[in-house]
Amino acid sequence: MTAELLSQIFSVVAPVLLCAGIGYGWARLGRSFDAGQATALVSSIAAPCLIFTTLTRLQVSGDALGRMALASVCCYAAMGGLGWLVLRAARLPSHSYLPALMFPNGGNVGLPLCLLAFGTEGLALGIAWFAIGGLGQFTVGINIAAGSFSPRALLRQPIVYALVLALAFIVAGARPPDWVSRTTEILGNMLIPLMLLSLGVSLATLKVTRPGRAAALSAVRLAGGFAVGLLVAWAFGLRGAERGVLLIQSAMPVAIFNYMFAMQYKREPADVAGMIVITTVVSFATLPLLLMYVLP
Repeated sequence: MTAELLSQIFSVVAPVLLCAGIGYGWARLGRSFDAGQATALVSSIAAPCLIFTTLTRLQVSGDALGRMALASVCCYAAMGGLGWLVLRAARLPSHSYLPALMFPNGGNVGLPLCLLAFGTEGLALGIAWFAIGGLGQFTVGINIAAGSFSPRALLRQPIVYALVLALAFIVAGARPPDWVSRTTEILGNMLIPLMLLSLGVSLATLKVTRPGRAAALSAVRLAGGFAVGLLVAWAFGLRGAERGVLLIQSAMPVAIFNYMFAMQYKREPADVAGMIVITTVVSFATLPLLLMYVLP
């Protein structure tokens, strides 16, 4: 490994760890942090604005974005199938654990890594993954946890309208007015720091109650996600930043939103919290290896 590669890996990992560490220290000092309010800001304002401003300033081709979106759908579906088989073999309820296995943390950790590793191109591709995951998590994921399906859930997601509006500008070959672009850029820029701070706070407050089960399922999430990413990247013939972003996002730890759904529907929240803690800690420890593999 060259000194240049080590420096590149450090420049990607350090900001993520430091920002999450600030959130962790904030919580350990007993400072107040409203996780529910932060989540509402992210899902209702910051994420839609970042998606809109990134897509309307595309620095990658529409074909590349389409490939990433389709590859993302395949990764989520494949992890859903793998997770279902594992849970069925282990005789564990899918409504409690399947969302955590399907939906990784492509926002809190994945987007900063994509941006730092591959620049604005990586962020645009990472946003495609994040948008697909957000739609899936707040429709498929929440309905699995609830044990029922509601099509109306899709219409209540601001991300949907941000995608539709951005695609309208892209198809029309037009750019949004400057005041719209600047407003959405300012609001969207709070997404990554807010999510990293929230991640750190969550790590300081969540507890692991059944470490054996949580560790086994965490291994499925991390190893399975990476294996699925490799397979899908090979199937789609992805190269360069596209392949790197797909592997990064697919190998991410359990998303924090899964804990919120587990709490809301009383689906083994302590076990889901354990999976979040274990997968996040292991991911942070193995990030240099992952980046060494994906970086050119």
